[in-house]
Amino acid sequence: MWFSLLPDPDVADQGQVLVVVTASVGGFSLLVILTLFLLITGRCQGYIKARMKSEEKRRARFHSGHVPFSGIKTYVDPDTYEDPTQAVEEFAKEIDPSYICIERVIGAGEFGEVCCGRLRVPGRMDIAVAIKTLKGGYAEQQRRDFLREASIMGQFNNPNIIRLEGVVTKSRPVMIVVEYMENGSLDSFLRTRDGQFTVLQLVGMLRGIAVGMTYLSDMGYVHRDLAARNILVDESLVCKVSDFGMSRILEDDTEAAYTASGGKIPIRWTAPEAIAYGKFSSASDVWSYGIVMWEVMSYGERPYWEMSNQDVILSIEEGYRLPAPMGCPVTLHQLMLHCWQKESSQRPRFHDVLSFLDKLIINPSSLLTLVNDVQR
Repeated sequence: MWFSLLPDPDVADQGQVLVVVTASVGGFSLLVILTLFLLITGRCQGYIKARMKSEEKRRARFHSGHVPFSGIKTYVDPDTYEDPTQAVEEFAKEIDPSYICIERVIGAGEFGEVCCGRLRVPGRMDIAVAIKTLKGGYAEQQRRDFLREASIMGQFNNPNIIRLEGVVTKSRPVMIVVEYMENGSLDSFLRTRDGQFTVLQLVGMLRGIAVGMTYLSDMGYVHRDLAARNILVDESLVCKVSDFGMSRILEDDTEAAYTASGGKIPIRWTAPEAIAYGKFSSASDVWSYGIVMWEVMSYGERPYWEMSNQDVILSIEEGYRLPAPMGCPVTLHQLMLHCWQKESSQRPRFHDVLSFLDKLIINPSSLLTLVNDVQR
């Protein structure tokens, strides 16, 4: 038997409330899901766009002929650290001062004496080192400026870049320890051996500097002070790029540097856009490399001789460029002139410079034609 009953009024009201609540919860849940979906897709699109931009840049660098060496890290500016001492701890190894044996003073820097000595680490062969010391009575900012160079140098690993052995920061004097280069700076080395090397040997020195600068360029590091005085030479005539602290005094004489808002600039080695607008780049380093080439081929002569800084600036602006040194091959002077293009985009990259020098070394007959022969 089937019976049909009328609904209980109270039960009906509860059912209606349940339906409303369920609909509300469902609607809210759908709104949350939609919001999350939009946020996620928006982020994904942003990520995809960022990847696409990165890929476009990579392709542009590839098609322009600038492909970084695999495995090379990107340079990290120590000034980006909230506490610069963190950069020193990250990139420079702390050395026990008892391992360092100072033998004699070989020079003086802005921050203190430069000595040579031995590094005697237990279990390792003794090695000759150069030791930069921070003189007593320093302010904390001087200590940071001094150690900044170590936190830069510690990021590099290349046979044509001066090697950092480590630092001493937990005792006094504070020290930076680097490999010792027997023949000192390239400019002084060449001046004392005027005319003693073949053109091919000089090109070999230039190639070593180009290898180091190619490495730095690939890492995204701009040297800003590339000059023969900042290239060190070892007993095997291997040239290594050094001096990564732009805060120090460039030379003793006041005419050597032009003071701008960004600090002192070595006018004779610096590209026009860097002097005028402070635009330092790998391209401005290439200009400086051209000056280094001239220094090497002239056995350490002073660029632009006795011209004043203002005369140098005006002459370059008017199109003047250094003439070829006596006995310089035409091909090398042409490369110098290419490095001294007024427009930075027209200058070769360090990869191009290195490739060109390699071709000259493989085919040394191309070095036989000298500029002074052609002029005669």
